[in-house]
This record gives sequence, C-alpha cells and structure tokens, in this order.
Amino acid sequence: MGRITRLGMLLAIALCLSLALGYLETQLVTTPAVAAEMRAIIKRGRLIVAVKDNLRPLAFRDASGNLQGLEIDIARRLATEFLGKSDAVEFKPVANQERLAVVLKGKVDMTIARVTATENRGRIVHFSIPYYIDGTSFVTKDKSLQRLEEVGKKPLAVLNNSDTIAHVKYFLPNAELIGASSYEEGRALLEKGKAGAFAADASVLAGWVQEYPDYHILPIMLSLEPLCVVMPKGLQHKDLHLLLNEALARWQDEGWLQERIQYWGLPLAQK
Repeated sequence: MGRITRLGMLLAIALCLSLALGYLETQLVTTPAVAAEMRAIIKRGRLIVAVKDNLRPLAFRDASGNLQGLEIDIARRLATEFLGKSDAVEFKPVANQERLAVVLKGKVDMTIARVTATENRGRIVHFSIPYYIDGTSFVTKDKSLQRLEEVGKKPLAVLNNSDTIAHVKYFLPNAELIGASSYEEGRALLEKGKAGAFAADASVLAGWVQEYPDYHILPIMLSLEPLCVVMPKGLQHKDLHLLLNEALARWQDEGWLQERIQYWGLPLAQK
C-alpha cells in the first residue's frame, strides 16, 4: 500500500519498543503471572491460545465450522515449533474486551487476536515483535477513486467513535464524515450512494472485499499499527518470549509470513 513512506522507521520503532520492554523485564522483579511457563506448556503437551472466530481473514470459522485465517496459521505453526505438532493447540475464542484479560488471568498462554501494540497495553502485558502491520485504509465500489485527494471529494463513512476518525481528519481535514454504528450500516451508506468510501482497518476491509467482491481496497494506508502476540510479563516467561520472537523473525526472513499474509488477501504496506 502506498502513501505512507516511513514504514521502515516505524517498524524499527515497533521492534525496539518490544525489545525494550523485554529488556526491562530482565532488570526488574515483577509479580509472577499465573499463565503457564514454557516448561509447563511442554509438559501439558498443548498450547492454549486466545483468538477471534469472526474476523475474516485473520481468524474466522469456515463453512464447516473450522477455524481458519492468518492468526490461526501462526498459532498452529507455533505449536509445531514448541511441541512438534500443528494440532497441539487449543483455541479459546474471545471477545475484544477479553483479549488481554485472559492472559492476565492465566486462562491462556497467549493471545493472537488482532491486538495492536500500544504503550499503555505494554505496561501490563508483553508484546511480541509484529506479525502484521495493519492501518487505516478505504474500501469502495467506485473504480474512479484511487488517490487520497479523490477520496476526500466525496462523503466518507466511518465507524462512530473509532480511532479511524482522527486518522482521516489528519489527512483529509475538509472531508465530510458520516458516522455508522456498524460495518453493515457503513456498507448500506455506500450501497445507497450516501458515501463514496468507507474508512476502517485494512485487515477488516480485507474480509469485507472477500465477502463482497464488487468492492476493492484502495492502495492507501493512513496509519501503521503493529499487530503482535500478547503474552504475560515476568521472568518466568522469558523463554516463551524469546522462542516466539525468534520464530516470528525467522518466518519473516524465510518469507513464510509474507506468503501467508498474501494467501489470506491482506494488504501489505509498502515503503
């Protein structure tokens, strides 16, 4: 995706933030979390992972009810790395508001459920290095809309009270924004011609165009938001942190992550 030209710098910042948090953990005595240590995971013989089950193409159920998606692929490959079997993973579908809580309460070993790494969240949980860079983009049926300037000439639909609003206002301060209470309501605005495009996270819009192929995502990204694996803090979990980060970095170098991202139809931010 175009428009943002600072991807390399922001990726480095995200990586440095994750590494810095890991370093602080090795220097400070923290309250032990209750999630299983790496030894306990191996002894148990399965990885317990919180995921979404309704967020195509990151994690969703197919026609047979089986979990599929990029984040499901990552969890299964981690099970192979840690335990030698891709099916040695137990999935725990969670709502958005539960994604950090289940880690803090020790109900899961980790969460892989479209969680953006932020400074505030980093105070209570440990983040891996990013496995995908999400961000605000646009979906439309109007093939004449390609550039940001063109998008701003027509009313734009956005979810009420979403972070997307600030991103759009920054790049398109004069754009007319129309609030929607849901993605379905946003699509209805486009179908009725009341808005030219809908602004939201690229990962969500990827699922939109897969369900409604007459739409397309514009080659524009207004923000860069690293999606990371959530794990408990604490020295007793450092082996899990190190092994997971090493695996993600290796999969990035080997091209496996990019291949799975493209397979699931997720937009890739470009330099």
